[in-house]
Amino acid sequence: MIGRQRRAGPIGSTATLVASLFVMAGTWGCAHAQQGGQPGVQEDQSLPPAGYGTLRQEDVSLQLRAPSVQIQIVPLHEGVIRLLATDTYTSLHRLVESRRSEIDDAASRWGTREPRVFMVTFFGLEPEARFTPDELVIASQSRLFRPLAIIPLSPLWNNQQLNQRETARALYVFDDGIRLLDPFTVEYVTVRTTAWEQILRVLERERTSVLARASAERNP
Repeated sequence: MIGRQRRAGPIGSTATLVASLFVMAGTWGCAHAQQGGQPGVQEDQSLPPAGYGTLRQEDVSLQLRAPSVQIQIVPLHEGVIRLLATDTYTSLHRLVESRRSEIDDAASRWGTREPRVFMVTFFGLEPEARFTPDELVIASQSRLFRPLAIIPLSPLWNNQQLNQRETARALYVFDDGIRLLDPFTVEYVTVRTTAWEQILRVLERERTSVLARASAERNP
């Protein structure tokens, strides 16, 4: 696991657009447990029920294209991944739980109670494509957040170099100051994306559908 600086200070006076989304959910807490008939779990009632989502991973992924690499960023918060199709949700949930001790250790070192975890994948677009993992940062609520820790998932990660069509993947652990219910920006060197604002609308619609499906099953 690679440790990183916690975060920098304010990034400017640009106002962050506050989205009126998921009002029924309240504030998302850090959920380590799964719903949907799983035995022996503790359920966070602010989360949508698992097992009713239909979204694809691509529907909630952020994309960045740098000169030599393509980057995919997937937020792994339960409030997001529970809206994915069941197989995808189960796979991502198990991935987070398999690295739970490393995630919690990083959060504890920095005094973060509810870390934000993202799965980041770099795709090589050309031979000997170099990438710099800690150049990926998130701007939220007029602050710039750097990863607290990076947990490699691929043997190629530490090389920081990919051939064309090769991939390297890791979990990024961020401070809980990142507001997932509000628009945020992901930046890598000179490129950035603000697509999370559009994705929030997709999540809002799917959450409404998930709650309706779950209610219909409970009350046929």
